[in-house]
Amino acid sequence: MSTAFTPISSTNSDSSVGKTLSIRGWIFRTRSSGGLAFLVVRDHTGIVQTTIRRQTVGEESFQKASSALIESAVEVEGEVVADPRAPGGHELRASRVSVLAAAEVFPIFSDQTEEFLLDKRHLAIRSRELVATMKVKAEVLRAARSFLDSEGCLEVTPPIMTGNAAEGGSEAFVFDYFGREAYLGQTAQLYLEALIFPLERVYSLTPSFRAEKSRTPRHLTEFMNLEAEMAWAGMAENMDLQERLIERICHDVAEKNPDELTLLGRDPKDLKDLRTPFERLRYEKAIERLQALGHDVKFGSDLGAPEERSLTIDSKSPLFVTHYPKELKAFYMLWTKDDPRTVDCDDLLAPEGYGEMVGGSCRETEIEHLRSSLNRLGAKMENYEWYLDLRRYGSVPHAGFGVGVERVVRWICRREHIRDATPFPRTPSRVVP
Repeated sequence: MSTAFTPISSTNSDSSVGKTLSIRGWIFRTRSSGGLAFLVVRDHTGIVQTTIRRQTVGEESFQKASSALIESAVEVEGEVVADPRAPGGHELRASRVSVLAAAEVFPIFSDQTEEFLLDKRHLAIRSRELVATMKVKAEVLRAARSFLDSEGCLEVTPPIMTGNAAEGGSEAFVFDYFGREAYLGQTAQLYLEALIFPLERVYSLTPSFRAEKSRTPRHLTEFMNLEAEMAWAGMAENMDLQERLIERICHDVAEKNPDELTLLGRDPKDLKDLRTPFERLRYEKAIERLQALGHDVKFGSDLGAPEERSLTIDSKSPLFVTHYPKELKAFYMLWTKDDPRTVDCDDLLAPEGYGEMVGGSCRETEIEHLRSSLNRLGAKMENYEWYLDLRRYGSVPHAGFGVGVERVVRWICRREHIRDATPFPRTPSRVVP
């Protein structure tokens, strides 16, 4: 067998017709009849049908290939031939075939329960849908980093373990850190705020942890959090960066991953056509709109999945909802000057009813306002003295946001549940595999 292997996607090109190529991968489907076997082989680039004849490859190789089960690892060498009946319109007519590792009966097949598939997630991630989703997710991250780099934001590495809860102690994972209480990070934001003073514009990509017992299609207990923080920024600059980031991600994914999007049921044109600016809607106006749609809400009501769905279900573009009541948001958000009830914040809701995917705000700079909010939460003030120091020594107006990466991927890939936007989902009921 040749040692120069070709990605399977190359066999589906018309320019490869007539060429002899070698591929390697895993059996995706198999059937045989008499002296003829058909193996559909997959690698990370795609699938191709291989045709194996006993009289061509020999009895021993044919018997091993025709009896190999799905997920067996194989190498095949042969001529590429155009065949409209084959997946991708081409097949590889084998001159040589080798079974490198014969698999046992694969435990995953159609019509199995979601719980079983999650128990076997280490095998289920081989599905074409999950492979396509992971490729899209990789492009989302690449595009986001590229965009933020181009905007003069420096990637930094804040800690995951922390001595204070940023979003509320009841939703933090607590553990013993050499005899003292510590938390798994809910957000890197407080540390990013510290880093704007020497660096001005920073971002990070870190795992975040929320001990919420939420069993909804959009919640995970561990997720990837892309966060940015900017000195000298207000609401306008902050929202502008958020929407241009999402626009760039969508355009790059549409360009780089059209095949994956199509497989997942997303028309790449949906993403290509996305344009800024996105609609802005103040929270109080959102309440009025929801009331008109029949929701039992009033000023002070939190907006959950049903409300966010109603606001965006018929939209092709994201929607900013701004200026939520103080009581609904984190302690560090800037009190609105012209409305003492609210804070200068925004939630960016995905189109088609997928809900919040980005949350941002201006950061409070008045120490007494921060103390008041922390006292309302019953927080231990001594744990936040370092954070208050940032206001004592050269504070400036600043703002930032966090992007729930899996929520963005869920919307782009049209996944029903957020667990399918990450390879090994962590939920209140699942910590293995």
